[in-house]
Amino acid sequence: MKIKILENGPVILETQEAFSLSSEGATQQQTGPIVLCRCGQSAKKPFCDGTHREAGFKAPAAELVTA
Repeated sequence: MKIKILENGPVILETQEAFSLSSEGATQQQTGPIVLCRCGQSAKKPFCDGTHREAGFKAPAAELVTA
């Protein structure tokens, strides 16, 4: 799994494994990238909806790779 923290943006989880995600009581299976809110302003928390751009969110980038 690779975790990318985008400059002034969300956290992206990149994985080949399937995840069960729950948002607003609905559970769904997802593979591929999962984009999580880091600014705290998303209407779809914990997922990113792009609101960080409008909010002027500023934070540094980072990356973590796990085996």
